[in-house]
Amino acid sequence: MEPDGGDSYTEFLVEAVRAVPPRYVQQRLAPKAELLREVNSHSTMLVVAPWISTIARDLLRRHQIAYLDLTGNVDIRVSHPAIIIHTDGAEKDRRPAVRGTSQTTLAGAKAGRLVRLLADVEPPHRASDLHQASALSLPYVSRLLGTLEDQLLIRRSGRTITAVDWPQLLRARSQVTKLLGNDSYLGFLAPNGLPSVLNRMPQAPARYVDGLSVTGSFAAQRFVHVAVGGQLMLYVAPWLDPVDVADELGLLPVTEGADVLLLKEPDEFVRQGSEVVDGVQYVAPSQAALDCLAGPGRMPAEGEALLDFMEAHPQQWRVSWNAPGAPYPQH
Repeated sequence: MEPDGGDSYTEFLVEAVRAVPPRYVQQRLAPKAELLREVNSHSTMLVVAPWISTIARDLLRRHQIAYLDLTGNVDIRVSHPAIIIHTDGAEKDRRPAVRGTSQTTLAGAKAGRLVRLLADVEPPHRASDLHQASALSLPYVSRLLGTLEDQLLIRRSGRTITAVDWPQLLRARSQVTKLLGNDSYLGFLAPNGLPSVLNRMPQAPARYVDGLSVTGSFAAQRFVHVAVGGQLMLYVAPWLDPVDVADELGLLPVTEGADVLLLKEPDEFVRQGSEVVDGVQYVAPSQAALDCLAGPGRMPAEGEALLDFMEAHPQQWRVSWNAPGAPYPQH
């Protein structure tokens, strides 16, 4: 563009791609954009893709690369003439997976196990360590680690994982999960208030104490206080019948206005690293953060506050493979 015949103009070098992994931005696009600025100050690189992740968008802005995706995520900034266009689109890639592709994603219970391990246990890690501790197949672990490396969520030296960006890893996992999915929970009312439910839990038979885990807001509020109250969410282990649990805790079934949610436990690993306090089992901070980030209403804000606490106090929740009493198998 060249208004009024002057020299104030810009041109875009368009890079149209199907996907924008953060490692591709770092290793391929950033050097190309830097070189383009050196040889032609009137040129701006513009990346166009069906969808661009939050991490990739942050990297593109950091390297002064314009972007546009088909969901409405746009950031175009030009100095001469002065142009700023910024809009937010989808935070999740809503395209169906391409049939026949082999990329392993962060969705599903198996990925949840690996995410928890990478967050909770300090590096260094090897794929074989993660395979043994998670009981996942070694080929699956290797494929998912490749995906995480592309997303710059882990860094490796040879075959050893030397660093994990665990806050971004937990955020990325939460974007592909939904805490309250269809048929994943039942709602109840506590007629005597939520404190009465927490008081009754230690008095229940041992199988209830072991099989019920507090998550969500009440688990986060052990460490941070964004707001008081909220729904009491309990994971229910497979060996417990939610109806029996409700009877044991004095809960009434309701179709709306529930203040207690009994959640079907998606995988036994959600109990990994849990802590019993005054006879009540609470999920580990990393699981509570994941569930809050993937929850409704104000829960994502509670999840972010919990992440801040976890970053400031890693000694209160992170462990090493060989730490005495570590919640994961030692190596």
